[in-house]
Amino acid sequence: MANENEKIVSSTYIRSRTIRAFAVFFLLIGAAIFTWRWLIHQPEDNAVPGPLRAVLNVNENLFSNYIYSADNISKAYTPGEAAPRVRVNGDDGLSDDFNAAAWKLQVVKNPGDTLFITLAEIKALPKTEIIFDFKCIEGWSQVTHWGGVKFSDFVKKYNLGSQSAMKYVGLNTPDKKYYVGIDTRSILHPQTILCYEMNGKPLPLNQGYPLRLIIPVKYGIKHLKRIGTIFFSNTKPKDYWYEKGYDYYSGL
Repeated sequence: MANENEKIVSSTYIRSRTIRAFAVFFLLIGAAIFTWRWLIHQPEDNAVPGPLRAVLNVNENLFSNYIYSADNISKAYTPGEAAPRVRVNGDDGLSDDFNAAAWKLQVVKNPGDTLFITLAEIKALPKTEIIFDFKCIEGWSQVTHWGGVKFSDFVKKYNLGSQSAMKYVGLNTPDKKYYVGIDTRSILHPQTILCYEMNGKPLPLNQGYPLRLIIPVKYGIKHLKRIGTIFFSNTKPKDYWYEKGYDYYSGL
């Protein structure tokens, strides 16, 4: 005897529900195809369709203005946990004809007013070491050990207070083939360093000798190797991967 709470379902009812389910499914597939075709025909903004760039810009505004905090510190590790062989995340801007002996860091304070700073002068500043989980947009991460001077200490030493009040900092390699733009708040984060050591030794050439940027609040694409020039701006500087369709902010 059937339970009085059980509902007898007819084959007609099942067929009706099935047809409706398939109709909704194909309607959604059609809507997705229509939306995709519409999207790929929209004008591009730095290598991505305009509507997608607008979403990235909203994310940047959210992260930079509401989520970022100088108090958010990346987890620290011990030297024993750092990778002895550090993975290289690209070699753009690392020209083979680089003359390390002639290198000086160029810091543009104002048009016509550029500082030329040697590696010895940078090393004379208080040293900071950081061991953190370096994250790449390719999907891998690695605990790595770096040494250098805090960017904020560098700013104080060379009286760059008015420059660092601007919204952005731009960095280029000496050959100008790799370049990044970074929001000033992030580059002044207490864990950001101008780095000249890896695992207690001078940077290898393929890791940006003589000086590179380490900025744990950003993905690896912002950690520019072999810094040639630093400048400040209230408008977004050019950014290598942004021009190829990536997020300008690239924050963690």
